Amino acid sequence: MRASRLLNDLQDKKEGLKELHISGAEGIYEEEEINSTINSYLKRAISHSRGKPDKIFFTLEKIGDDLTKVPVLPLTTLESSSPAQARRLIIERLSQLGISESAIHVAFEILYSSDVMRGAALIGMTTGRRFEPDKSRGIRVSRLGIDKKSRKKLNNKLARLGINTDRVKEALILASKVAYHEDIVAELCISDDPEYTIGYIATSGNGYLRIPNIKVHGNMNGGRVFFIREESNVSSLIEYLEKIPVLVHFNPSID
Repeated sequence: MRASRLLNDLQDKKEGLKELHISGAEGIYEEEEINSTINSYLKRAISHSRGKPDKIFFTLEKIGDDLTKVPVLPLTTLESSSPAQARRLIIERLSQLGISESAIHVAFEILYSSDVMRGAALIGMTTGRRFEPDKSRGIRVSRLGIDKKSRKKLNNKLARLGINTDRVKEALILASKVAYHEDIVAELCISDDPEYTIGYIATSGNGYLRIPNIKVHGNMNGGRVFFIREESNVSSLIEYLEKIPVLVHFNPSID
């Protein structure tokens, strides 16, 4: 599901009408779950804190049984009491992974910009070079979900932590698919929802690290960036992120 609204940008008349992203959601479901899922996505689209959409698109696609299976990343919540502290924490954690200062700077420019990208940016971990073919669209991670049995186990785990929400589950599933690829060094995400101030860093080695107070309440800026190895096969990476169906499964070792 993708919901958006057209608006007249008075600050940039040359562009005229611009599309404001309101809400989006995706999953892999069994046939009997489709109706309830569509209703849930529709409710989310028309009641989102970013505003009322004037366009809502639903896409249903049949996929085969040949799914790549990846484990759910272990989840940890870090301590952060302000955006400034969160920023220092992000720099520290990303630097430990060998990600350069220039690459982190490029990421911050994207994530704190008022011009929110529709997809994710691909940033070279040392040069800070952007690799996505369309820098306004970015890369849309797609064709991902979690099987029923694992979903129930994950619900129980997140409920014990007091964070069993669709937002957390969907972000964790997406981050698990992304981190599984060998060319992804780290993902950094800040929600563009003005009422949600928790972001995350995700890596295959350190798992999914939630960062509270990553921005101030009411701020509509945000986005997602993937730091990648400079020698990455970018076309193959994009194919995996956008086209390859992935089913996340619950790993009992992190329960």
